[in-house]
Amino acid sequence: MPLPTVAIIGRPNVGKSTLFNRLVGKRLALVDDQPGVTRDRREGDANLLGLEFRIIDTAGFEDEDPHTLPGRMRQQTEAAVVEADVALFMIDARAGVTPLDEEIARWLRAADRPVVVLANKAEGRAGETGVIEAMALGFGDPVPFSAEHAEGMVDLFDALRPFVDRPDAEEEPEEDPESPDAPLKLAIVGRPNAGKSTLINRMLGQDRLITGPEAGITRDSIAIEWEWEGRPVRLIDTAGMRKRARVQEKLEKLSVADALRAVDFAEVVVLLLDATRGLEVQDIKIADRVLQEGRALIIALNKWDVAENASSLFNGVKGALDEGLAQAKGVPLLTVSGINGKGIDTLIKVAFETREAWGRRVSTGALNRWFERALEANPPPAPGGKRIKPRYLTQIKSRPPSFVLFGTRVDLLPESYRRYLLNSLRREFDFGAVPVRLTMRAPSNPFDHKDG
Repeated sequence: MPLPTVAIIGRPNVGKSTLFNRLVGKRLALVDDQPGVTRDRREGDANLLGLEFRIIDTAGFEDEDPHTLPGRMRQQTEAAVVEADVALFMIDARAGVTPLDEEIARWLRAADRPVVVLANKAEGRAGETGVIEAMALGFGDPVPFSAEHAEGMVDLFDALRPFVDRPDAEEEPEEDPESPDAPLKLAIVGRPNAGKSTLINRMLGQDRLITGPEAGITRDSIAIEWEWEGRPVRLIDTAGMRKRARVQEKLEKLSVADALRAVDFAEVVVLLLDATRGLEVQDIKIADRVLQEGRALIIALNKWDVAENASSLFNGVKGALDEGLAQAKGVPLLTVSGINGKGIDTLIKVAFETREAWGRRVSTGALNRWFERALEANPPPAPGGKRIKPRYLTQIKSRPPSFVLFGTRVDLLPESYRRYLLNSLRREFDFGAVPVRLTMRAPSNPFDHKDG
């Protein structure tokens, strides 16, 4: 049976060829900053986290006369959609939805093919508005993505799987990744020689991973299926992450990149510290990276069985973390031993609880009842004498919990007030220290500058 087919559609220079190269695992398509590099359809066999399909890279969609070169390129794109089982409609999240994107959306609706919207270049805050705008295209929730940095691969997998996965009749029903019964995807990261592989071996009760006194034994990210008290866990061991300036060999660079990708695929990330060495700047950098990726974070002090001055060490690390991770105070700090196994059950229990908070959804009614109380208790300021009028709040996604605040001039809210709302939101709905995203959405008003 031939593989199902996915066609990448979008206007010029949104990153289609970069995505194509990533999915086929080779630089088959030319990539450049200038638009229009791709002309003919290019096909390849793609593998996305084990999901196999045929991928078609298409030229940038342009509204041109059919007899011109851009017009003939568009005909190739239209033919690709006719062949495809699903169209992957890519937009540039940093640029937002353009008139040409809206034209493509109208054409795709008429083409009568399933469509998945991929909001590319969504890394960082610059792409958040574009992701929200893409909801108005009418194809369901867009997938935030970065083809350049391989962020959002799991979300793309989840979006494409219903259209391209063709399991045999005997296969088990499709697993819902948001189900509490789904395997907990737990990545263990940290500096070299923190004891990551030793800890996982202790969890498994066998020498599944090579360990030793030398730093840097682990090179590939290794995923292992495991059960804890009858609940499935997917453990991911990763290479140690040193300071960037000290990472020189190409192989180590690839290993560190692989570890960072493992963070992208995880739900909960355990940052393992060596209790005999304490907390270092590199640990804070790794923790910040995990939180920036929107993953739930737990910090564990390993080798606790040989730690000296344990109480003062624990309190010192806790204080330094609260200061260094101001955006997520209260990240769980636990103690474990990969040698004798102490603390492992607590670590896994907290990991499941943290995942539950990371995937929590709040009803709009409960959200706005809290919101009204928060505004009453602390009304928003009026910078420059201009009133800010927050109107309502809605949750647009979970994993991590992400909210949009709508209202007049809410984009002018100072950072201190935004922190007030976020901290109050965390307390009210028991999000703990998981990353919570809050985006401000103010309607554009051409007469706004006339207001006093």
